[in-house]
Amino acid sequence: MRSFRSEIADGQVAAFRQFNRFYTREIGTLREGLLDSEFSLTEVRVLYELATRGKATATEIAKELTLDAGYLSRILRRFEDGGLVKRKVSTSDARQAILIITRHGRDSFADLNERSNRQARRILERVPPSQLPDLLNAMHGIEKILSPAPKHAPYVLRNHRPGDMGWVVYRQGVLYAQEYGWDETYEALAAHVVTDFVERYDPRRDRCWIAECDGVALGCIFLVHHPELAETARLRLLHVEAMARGLGLGKALVGECLRFAKAAGYKRVTLWTQSILTAAHHIYRQAGFRLVREEPHHSFGVDLVGQTWELEL
Repeated sequence: MRSFRSEIADGQVAAFRQFNRFYTREIGTLREGLLDSEFSLTEVRVLYELATRGKATATEIAKELTLDAGYLSRILRRFEDGGLVKRKVSTSDARQAILIITRHGRDSFADLNERSNRQARRILERVPPSQLPDLLNAMHGIEKILSPAPKHAPYVLRNHRPGDMGWVVYRQGVLYAQEYGWDETYEALAAHVVTDFVERYDPRRDRCWIAECDGVALGCIFLVHHPELAETARLRLLHVEAMARGLGLGKALVGECLRFAKAAGYKRVTLWTQSILTAAHHIYRQAGFRLVREEPHHSFGVDLVGQTWELEL
């Protein structure tokens, strides 16, 4: 586990422990049988490893779950007695036993897995739809921050589909309000951009990409034809969720935009941004954009310096 030397306040420790108590109670890990089953939480996790790996050694499972070898041995003995697991001597090392889940073990795991899915659905159904992205982003963020090493999870860049435009406007409004103090007039601007995109959409010249991982949206970007300048495209509404930053996602989104722009026959790409969005500037410079104009303005409730960037293709 990474270690960062810093002064942690007592209140921060208390808040961390309070969340742990809340969440363990919420998902029922304190009950003797997890998910109203005969298995404890640890036993369910061991069964999960066996079911998803197909076969493994006790050493591998103990390392993955940081379990005491003696404690794991007792669990595996119970599984063997119950017909959930069988052992086979390793052909490469006679000192090692390969653990193989049986058909009965797979059936038991399938039942537990379905119970867990139903429990998750019941909890998520209590969350207002507008708050669900925040909840899932927060959970991914906790996992990412507390992981022993950064996880570069795979992501996909897909075309837009129904529901995405509302998500784009909502997340842009929330993120820029949280990070830069912009008011709801920016959300109105984002709404205008996506409305214009949908109403004037030409698949030969326009495109929206949504970055996604495991069904969770992580960011977006738009490329649209310029309403006044022929052979010119506009790059719009680039954003990456905080939980996905550091994965190179912004660079990937811009790169996808430019590949499409060249294929669509555009000669140049232009964009409008703000001087304070320095992380985005780095991506634009790497892609070959150059800053061509700056102008101070008061928008979104704050004083800003607008910038126009251009790229000749």
